[in-house]
Amino acid sequence: MKKKTVSILLMAAMALSLAACGFSNSTDSSSKSSSKAESTSASSASSEAESASSAKSTADGEVFDDTTVTVFAAKSLNSVMETLISEYNKTQPNVKLVGSYDSSGTLMTQIEEGASCDVFFSAAAKQMDQIEEENLLVEGTRHNIVNNQVCVVTYEGSNTEVTGLEDLNKASSIALADGSVPVGKYTREALVNAGILEKADDVSAITTQQVSEALSGVEINECANVGAVTSAVAEGSNEVGTVYYSDTYGLEDRLKVLQVVPYDLTGNVIYPAAQVVNKEADETEQAAAKDFVEFLTSDEAAAIFRNYYFDTEVE
Repeated sequence: MKKKTVSILLMAAMALSLAACGFSNSTDSSSKSSSKAESTSASSASSEAESASSAKSTADGEVFDDTTVTVFAAKSLNSVMETLISEYNKTQPNVKLVGSYDSSGTLMTQIEEGASCDVFFSAAAKQMDQIEEENLLVEGTRHNIVNNQVCVVTYEGSNTEVTGLEDLNKASSIALADGSVPVGKYTREALVNAGILEKADDVSAITTQQVSEALSGVEINECANVGAVTSAVAEGSNEVGTVYYSDTYGLEDRLKVLQVVPYDLTGNVIYPAAQVVNKEADETEQAAAKDFVEFLTSDEAAAIFRNYYFDTEVE
C-alpha cells in the first residue's frame, strides 16, 4: 500500500511538472509572437514614415522631373547667367536651362514671331513692355531684377584724349550700338540730356549718322549688340565705346573705364525678367520656368549679380 501511494504521488508530481512546462512554453511562444507582431508593426510604421518623408521631399522640395527651359537674355547677361544657371541647378539638377543671348530688341522680335521661349530677361523695360502689351507674358511673373550703368570705355594703352561723353568727338573712332539696342538707346538718351544731341520724341530713332554729325563727323562703328561693342574696344578696333558697367567684368586688364555715366543722364537701366507664354511647353516646363524667374529675385541670385558689377537696388 505504501508503494502504491508513493507511485501515485510521483505520477501527480510529473503531471504538475509537465503542465507547468507547457504553460511556460505557451507563455514564451505568446511573448515571442507578441514581440514579433510589435516589431513588424514598428517596422511597418517606420517604412510608412520613410515613404511619407520621401513623398514630402518630392512634393515640398519642388524637385522637378527632367525638363528643358529656354531663356532669352540680353547679351550683357551672358557671363552672369552661366553662373546663375549653375547655382540654380544645385537645387534643381533636372532642369536644363538653355540660354540664347542677343540684343533685347532682337530677342523681342523673335518672341513676337513665335520663337519657342520660356523666360525673357531684357536689358530694358521698353522691350518687356511691348511683349506684355501683346499678352505674351504669363501674368504676375514680371519682376525688375537688377540695375546697370552705361560706361564710356577704351582699351588699355590707347592714350585717348576722351574723358567721357562731353568730349567723345576727340576719339578717332567710336563703337556704338544701334538705337534699337538698349545700351545704344541709353547712350543716345545721355547725349540728349548732356546737350550734345537734339531732343527727340523717341531717342532710339536717332540714327548713327546723326550721332556722328553731332560729334563733328567722328567715325562710328555701328554694332548689333553690346557684346560687339565690348569686343571692338577690347580688341582695339575702335578707340572708345559705350557699354554697361557689367560688361567690363573679367576684362579689367583690357578695358579702361573713362566715365560711369550718371543716372540723371540715362535714367535707371532696369533689367526686367518674366515668364513667356509658351503654348508648346508642358506643365513641368512651365512650372520650372516660373521657378527660375523667382530664383532670379532671390538673395542667392542677388549676391551673384553684385559679383558681376550689377546693382541689385531696383525701384
